Amino acid sequence: MNHRIFAPHKDLASFVACYWTLESPKENTPQINTIVPDGRMKMIFHYGAPYKRYTDNGDSFALPKCFVIGQLTQPLDVEPVGATGTFFVCFHPYGFLPFATMPIKEMENTAVPLEELFGEEGAVLGREVLQASTTTERIKLAETFLFKQLADTQTIDHIVKSTVDTILTANGQLSVDELSRQTNINRRQLVRKFSSTIGLSPKQLSKTIRLQAALKMLLNEKVTSLISLAYEGEYYDQAHFIKDFKEFTGLTPKEFYGDHLKMSLIFDRMD
Repeated sequence: MNHRIFAPHKDLASFVACYWTLESPKENTPQINTIVPDGRMKMIFHYGAPYKRYTDNGDSFALPKCFVIGQLTQPLDVEPVGATGTFFVCFHPYGFLPFATMPIKEMENTAVPLEELFGEEGAVLGREVLQASTTTERIKLAETFLFKQLADTQTIDHIVKSTVDTILTANGQLSVDELSRQTNINRRQLVRKFSSTIGLSPKQLSKTIRLQAALKMLLNEKVTSLISLAYEGEYYDQAHFIKDFKEFTGLTPKEFYGDHLKMSLIFDRMD
């Protein structure tokens, strides 16, 4: 598998975290990939083979070639039907709101086709990105589109941005009450702002970021045991850690530790 990360234009950096590409022949790609929630919405273009998405009961259906995936609150199982060639626009947790044409919360765990979000402009963007022959061309097309969408839109809520930055710095280890105190805004108002801006509550985002930090330690082999991993993540106890781990990955830490290939290709080293 070959993946590369690219920085956005400086004037889009407040919204876009990075661009990311993944290319792989089918024989080198795990049959089923588990996409782990990471708190970021993504605009995804499959210029290679399309992907199938599996439901909880084992059924599957084809994903669109070009879509935005809403915030994930559970693991998502997908399977390539051929060689992978995928271009991602990865937004900051609060970064997609200025481009949204429907409520963020309604997109949760859903792949929304570009034409459904942006009409004919979205359909044209999808066709042009799929036809582009280089990542540089795809980035230029995406940025031209995003700049146009930003022409007259709202700015990012500074309270939400500040709180998200605090969550990221603390690796998700602060309580909602502590976040509310630090931002000097009452808990209920903070939850409402997060729901409309990000599509997740502060608690959901914190749990996601906290688990992502634990996953990265595990992938980078920076811990010697699962007990020490729970300790490093400041989980209340090992049972709490295992519960959160399985909620977001569909696997226990032991199962994950024994089979890295089951984990998300999208999650892997996107920072």
